Amino acid sequence: MLYWAFVFFIISIISGTLGFSGVAAASSAVAQVCFVFFLFIFLVLLLATVLDRKK
Repeated sequence: MLYWAFVFFIISIISGTLGFSGVAAASSAVAQVCFVFFLFIFLVLLLATVLDRKK
């Protein structure tokens, strides 16, 4: 999932540089959603690991 966030980030940078503002905005939005989703999953798994080790 982080890979896809990075891919859409690169697409948005290239599109923004070339002047395709609609494509850049869409790619940026997808990258942000992917990043937030990845961060949420990471925090849930980190919390589960910490709570499981205390038992």
